[in-house]
Amino acid sequence: MSPLETGGLTIFILVLLFGAFSILFGLPGTAIILIDVFVYAAVTGFERIGPKILITLLILTVLAEITDFAVGMAGAVKFGSSRRGFWAFFIGGLIGASLMAPFLLGLGIIAGTFLGGFVGMMAIELLDRNRLKPTLRAAWGAVLGRSAGIIVKSFFALIMVIITLTSVYS
Repeated sequence: MSPLETGGLTIFILVLLFGAFSILFGLPGTAIILIDVFVYAAVTGFERIGPKILITLLILTVLAEITDFAVGMAGAVKFGSSRRGFWAFFIGGLIGASLMAPFLLGLGIIAGTFLGGFVGMMAIELLDRNRLKPTLRAAWGAVLGRSAGIIVKSFFALIMVIITLTSVYS
């Protein structure tokens, strides 16, 4: 293996790992993995990674994104959140992640996502209900749903990484 091939393979694996890790930050990590694998397959002439693997990874990507959204929504709804509250959680999470990004060496994005989402949902639900206990319950349900969604999506990403690396090194 030439130094150029080794460097390319190293970059490919680093982007794979970045895709898996980026899920914690709310980024579409499974899509990053899919694009990385497609570029690798195209560069290598589809020798080690063929159309079957790419289609499998595409299906897993779509399933991961749908499941992440569904689990997050189910957690919020189970604890009594409204549709407006869910969208407030989403928008508040984006704002919180943006504001907290400089803190904790960039890991403030994770805390900001949850904190901003919690505050956003609390504000909307409190305006709608005028009662604190159901509002706290709904906001906590959204945080639990989002956490469960991240765990499920991370599991899909792990499966995608294993399939990819098994194909590359077999």
